[in-house]
Formats: sequence, C-alpha cells, structure tokens
Amino acid sequence: MHDAAASRRPAPVLLALGYLAFVSLGLPDAVPGVAWPSVRDAFDLPQAALGAAIAAGAVASFLSGMVAGRLVDRLGIGALLAASTALAALGVAGFAAAPAFVVFLLAATIVGFGSGAVDAGLNAYAAHHFPARHMTWLHAAYSVGAAIGPALMTAVLARGASWRAGYAVIAATLALLAAAYTAARHRWAADAPRDAAVAEAAAPPPLAGGASALLRRPRLWLQLALFVVYAGLEVVAGQWSYTVLVEARGATAETAGALVTLYWSSLLAGRVLLGFVVERIGPVRLLRLGTLGAVCGAALVALPTAPLAVAAAGLATLGFSIAPIFPALMGETPRRIGRDVATHAVGFQISSATLGVALLPAVAGVLGQRLGLDAIPIFVVVCALLFLALHETLVAVADR
Repeated sequence: MHDAAASRRPAPVLLALGYLAFVSLGLPDAVPGVAWPSVRDAFDLPQAALGAAIAAGAVASFLSGMVAGRLVDRLGIGALLAASTALAALGVAGFAAAPAFVVFLLAATIVGFGSGAVDAGLNAYAAHHFPARHMTWLHAAYSVGAAIGPALMTAVLARGASWRAGYAVIAATLALLAAAYTAARHRWAADAPRDAAVAEAAAPPPLAGGASALLRRPRLWLQLALFVVYAGLEVVAGQWSYTVLVEARGATAETAGALVTLYWSSLLAGRVLLGFVVERIGPVRLLRLGTLGAVCGAALVALPTAPLAVAAAGLATLGFSIAPIFPALMGETPRRIGRDVATHAVGFQISSATLGVALLPAVAGVLGQRLGLDAIPIFVVVCALLFLALHETLVAVADR
C-alpha cells in the first residue's frame, strides 16, 4: 500500500495541510492536564473527575472515527477536515465558557467528535497517498501540537489569567485553522493521485470471513492489548503529571507546566528521529529499547522525595522512549497479523488505543483519589512493565 503511494510524490500543499492538521489535532489534547487543578477548583470536583472528562472525549472520538470513512466518501477529506476542526474549535470554546462541569463534559464530547473524524480520515488518506516516512512524521506533527497546547495554557496561567482565557486562545487558533482548511478544501481532490494502478494497489484487500474471522486470530488480541496499555500510559503520564507535580511535589505552576511541555517535546523528538533510524535498528529491537527506557523514566518520576530535576529527567526519558512505540506497532501489523487483514486490523487497533485513553486515565484518577497522587506515577510504572510483558509474549508467539 505504501509502496504504491510512494510512487508519486505528494503535492507540497497537501503535505503542508496534512502536517498542519496533525498539529491542530494535538493542540487541545494535552491541555486538560495543565488546566485541571484550576478547572477542578472552579467546579469543586474530586481528582477522579479528570478521568470522566478524558473518557467523554475518547468515547466521542471512537464513535466519530467509526463513521469517518462514510463522511470522507460523502464530503471529501478537505471538507471533513474543515468541518471537524471547526467542531473542535467550538468544543474548546465550550471549555472556556462552561458554567458547570456537565457543560465542560459536553464540550469534551464535541471536541472528541471533531478530532476523531479528522484523525481517522487523515490517517486513511495518508496511508493511501503519502510515503511511509511521512506517516511517521505526521505523528511527530501531532506531538508538536501536544507540546504547544500545554505551553500556551501555562503561559496564560503564569500571567495570572484564568484557565478560561487559555482555552479561549486555543479555540481562536483552531478557528483560524478551520478557516484555512475551508479555503483549501478543494486542493485535496485536485492534487490526489489519479493513476489507476496506484488507486488499485492502495485499496484495502477484501476480508474473507468478515470481522469474526479476524478476531479469531490470537495474535490480534495481544496486539490490541498492547494498544490499550500504550495509549493509556501515554495519556496518564501527559495528563496527570502536572497535578502530581503541583499538588504532591510542591512545584510551581510554571515549573510543572514546563515539565509537561518537556514530556510532549521529548515525544516529538523521538518520533522525528524514528523516521531516520527505525530501518537500521529494526522495529522489534526499537520497541524493546523504548519499553525498557519507558520503565526507567517512569521509575524516576515515581520517586516521591527526589528533586524535581529527577522528575524532569524521568519525564524526558519517558516521553522519548515511548515515542516510537505507536508507529512501530502499526508498522509490524502486516507481518504479525497478516497482510490480507492488515488494513482491518489497524482499525481495531485504533479503537483499542481509544479505549486505553478512556479507561486508564480514569483508573489513575481513582487511584490518586483513594491512595494519594503519588500512586499515579507508580501506576505508570506498572503500565510500562505490563506493556513489556505483553510485547515479549507477542514476539514469542508471532516470531517463533
């Protein structure tokens, strides 16, 4: 599929739009972790309520992604990108204006619906029309947005402004991007490859026996479990670190925000480098090294009495180490699950990642509420160890 796409160089304007779209996808995703202490105080909420907000967005994103293919067929990728980004901007504006937490949850749902459609639609388009290296770097662009969002909110809070002002700034940014996507919506169809051989090679293969046949493959279930654990680990570390650092470790808002930004920036750096080194190292070895690094980084963050510099080193190590995991797992899907079902397996894997985003941060919130906030970094260590065990099991099953 990617080889066919690589036979035609994507139009520069489409590459630019694709990268910008993934930046806009990441922009609001990491902000709740920085804003949460202020949001919680404003609505008089328990710690665990952050998990409810994340879950609301994740469920909406899951549902939106399920119908993204039909929306692309009806609207085209350009119109879908413009409409979905506008929907995300509306949801973020809802965060800023929410008079009660139930409205905040509704806004999270709106953001999830917008983001899920864009995520699934763009990944499908890129898989058909962009070379493989751009697929990797598109996820790096997502990390750019995920690093910028917390930095914007931190800057607003550091100047004494309300968290509502921070969300308003992000909503305005997304609205401007939606306007740009609207103006360029026809370029996607105009610049897409029209070569019949390329289109035929890029088309998903038929799945004999339907989804039930695919679900009878044990390797798939191990792969799905890996995506649940990985996605949850990434989000727990990104969303809860700010609260842990400020309320359990005594960090200032500026310092904690900078460390969260460091985490997402390290994730970005790792994904950029992945595009250059994965073929030399090999995906299995890269996954092992990344998982071991994640365990070490998480362990550093979990030390409750260590200086903040140790937590900073841990977050940087954790972010850099987990960076290659998602694209490397995706790249191994055809070999491990089967090329005949790879396209369909990827869809299940994205859904599993969404489940992890909805479930594990909520579990972390409950643990923090009942056992204290320092239990959350320990939970991240457990998740990293679980991922290591699951991956080694999959390697033993798939590569024997």
